[in-house]
Amino acid sequence: MSVIIYAERRWMPLKADTITKDYVKDADVFADIFNYYIYGGRQVILPEQLTERDSTKIALPYGADGAVVPVQKFRDVQKLYAAMTDGKMEYVLYGAENQAEIHYAMAVKNNLYDALEYAGQVEEAAKSHRKEMKRKKEQGGTSADEDRKKPDTGEFLSGFWAGDRLIPSITVTIFFGPEEWDGPLSLFDMMDVSDPDVSACMDNYHVRLIAPAQMADEEIMKFQSSLREVMLFIKYSKDKENLIRVLAANERRFREVERRAADVIEAITNSGIKYDEKDEVVNVCQAIQEMRKESERDGELKKAREAAGNFYNLGVDIEKTAQGVGYAVETVKEWLGLES
Repeated sequence: MSVIIYAERRWMPLKADTITKDYVKDADVFADIFNYYIYGGRQVILPEQLTERDSTKIALPYGADGAVVPVQKFRDVQKLYAAMTDGKMEYVLYGAENQAEIHYAMAVKNNLYDALEYAGQVEEAAKSHRKEMKRKKEQGGTSADEDRKKPDTGEFLSGFWAGDRLIPSITVTIFFGPEEWDGPLSLFDMMDVSDPDVSACMDNYHVRLIAPAQMADEEIMKFQSSLREVMLFIKYSKDKENLIRVLAANERRFREVERRAADVIEAITNSGIKYDEKDEVVNVCQAIQEMRKESERDGELKKAREAAGNFYNLGVDIEKTAQGVGYAVETVKEWLGLES
């Protein structure tokens, strides 16, 4: 069996968009996404079995009298998976798209991506058959060629022969936001059809979603790459008490977070994590501690400046004011806008 699988990317600011795209492009992270979603965390897809593929998709939907309108869509990342299964080589296309804002028409958007993929496969099959028929015509058919079934009228017109098969396409949406996804998760959720006879004639389409806020910690722990730390941090980024608990419980891994994962955490949560651009790994625990200390220092400084202003307004001289707040006279004068 061959399957095409996509993970849909939501819109986000350019910086975050670029950072998450580069992160998901990493073969270890990419494989981890689909090992979790398809196999529940079992390591079936290996990074070395993935090869980069052009993520630009151009499809030619069918039109009247052969008229077609090119439609172009872009996936963030697309990779080809090749592995031996039951003695037979199996090929699977995986695509990854990341999102940071809730998209309330995601079912339609993903459905379109899958439909374009199928249309593209039909067009590729037609091109292949036309090329082969042209070769036979130019070179002359052999007896073996003559024994093969020739396309009937329907096959010839559609370009897709009875023996051709489409590769299934599956789209997964990765939500990098800390809030719960409250958008529709299917086409039916976007409709208001009360007649069961009508709905029975319709095909539904489901949004396949990975969203940290709606995942139990045990589910997030099934990720084997740094995506585990990214999802955990995002999930608790607005809950400092639980974030500290999670960091402590997973301290070993959070002390060695790869740089690209730390970039994603900072781009999405704006937590103020600071680290050297040359660092290959980041100690997120230490970064958070330093950030907290800096915040405390800023708070103490703010209080000192406010106190100095109050003392000065009450007529306390500068020397005593400086002594009272614990800072140098020149520093206090600068705070109050007084010349030295």
